[in-house]
Amino acid sequence: MATVTLSEHIGDIEKLFREHNRALIAFLQCRLNSLSDAQEVAQEAYLRMLTLDNREEVDSLRGYLFKIAGNLAIDRLRKRKVRSDFVAAQAHDEPVGEATPDRHAMAVEQVVGIRRALRELPPKASQAFVMHVIEGRDFGTVAQTMKLSERMVRYHVANALAHCRAWVDGKEMS
Repeated sequence: MATVTLSEHIGDIEKLFREHNRALIAFLQCRLNSLSDAQEVAQEAYLRMLTLDNREEVDSLRGYLFKIAGNLAIDRLRKRKVRSDFVAAQAHDEPVGEATPDRHAMAVEQVVGIRRALRELPPKASQAFVMHVIEGRDFGTVAQTMKLSERMVRYHVANALAHCRAWVDGKEMS
């Protein structure tokens, strides 16, 4: 297969966005029952497509995009379930999962690592990430609080996600 240059890859992703973004959002909205969640998942899917290492191995960019987006939607639904189970358990004072020393140590290590990764980011990116991902605020609320446009908040969150993902991936490799 021929090697694809970075500018060709970016051009391919831009074309993919122009031609298939509406269909992707509709696909995700059906799965997630939320337009804002669908838009966020689509954004993350495009980000993953842009950072794709082995572009030459992908036969259909459209198919791969929808596969990534579908997997991200499943992850989003799982997170929702975990959050709702946690809230329900807290409301009934039930223990949530078995807290073993190993799980606790892993969780502490992950939190410390994410904090370290967030400290490496510019303050606005870190703040936007914490408010959106950790506190669960929507982009509009974060934008209003930070006095930024929603687009800038999405940009900061995407950069922070990519940075944290790179940190986690690097940690898993070592």
